[in-house]
Amino acid sequence: MQFGAPTYLYLLFLIPVITLFYWVEFRNKHKILSRFGNIELLRKLTRTVDVGKQKWKAFLLIFALFLLIIAVARPQIGTSLELAKQEGIDILIAIDTSTSMLAEDFKPNRLIAAKLAVSDLINRLSGDRVGLVAFAGTGFVQCPLTSDYSAARMFLDTQITPDAIPQPGTAIGEAIRLATKSFVARSSKNRVLILLTDGEDDNSKPIEAAKAAKKEGIRIYTIGIGSISGEPIPNFVNGRRVGFKKDRQGNVVLSRLDEATLREIATITGGKYYRATIGGSELDAIFEDISQIEKSEYESRFFIDYEERFQYVLGVALLILMAELLIGDRRKSNPIQPE
Repeated sequence: MQFGAPTYLYLLFLIPVITLFYWVEFRNKHKILSRFGNIELLRKLTRTVDVGKQKWKAFLLIFALFLLIIAVARPQIGTSLELAKQEGIDILIAIDTSTSMLAEDFKPNRLIAAKLAVSDLINRLSGDRVGLVAFAGTGFVQCPLTSDYSAARMFLDTQITPDAIPQPGTAIGEAIRLATKSFVARSSKNRVLILLTDGEDDNSKPIEAAKAAKKEGIRIYTIGIGSISGEPIPNFVNGRRVGFKKDRQGNVVLSRLDEATLREIATITGGKYYRATIGGSELDAIFEDISQIEKSEYESRFFIDYEERFQYVLGVALLILMAELLIGDRRKSNPIQPE
């Protein structure tokens, strides 16, 4: 058994308080009557009053209140097993967390702009499973495929960070290979990888990885974040920004968007390439596109469905209140005979 609104159970603390009130009330009533004179005379004058019935009525009222509180808390008793089926597609989102994603051609920087866009995409999903991959010099699955969108957003907020992957660099090919392994083997029609990066790969063979993904039936959508002309990469020391990254010759390092590689990856797998925009319209287009993909049943599970039982408790409480109203507090007696 469980309760649908357990907070109301705190009202049960009223039961001992009311019980104490009635006990004091009956005790004081006896003391007050004893002050008026002879006890035997008072008993004759009040012999039609049935104290036992008064106590019984008080008990019924307290018990009815107890049941009413239980009813308001919505007891749920008894279970039934139901089969839950969900249909959708599997979507893995790989986000570049390398230092180049700290460039500020997107405000406040590329990585934060990418996370905001991904969060908006997750909010639109319904029935699909989503997972998150962070990558830099290597990749790591931060959130396995799940239909729990709240959990996915939590991992996006807390685990997709510039220091998520300690190995520097941008290994796009490694991210694609990791995502390919992370998909559950299913129909080739319902697996999508969305890749968000500036496209500056460190010789991880992304084209070969894309061809392998195509054989597994995975469609890759690529989103290029950054500018073709290049943007300096902020340098941080102990959390403080101290200028921009420089090469060994002292020149400021510029992070340039490699559209050609990203476009080829998407074309190989039957996906599409988009350049990121401030408003995130590219994710709108991707969402519209993947919503047309054939969905399949990806999960069947039994779960316990608790059934409401408050109506029965409420019915008993109402019957007790009616009984209390019907019970009088007087006893039948013969008229007083003169002595």
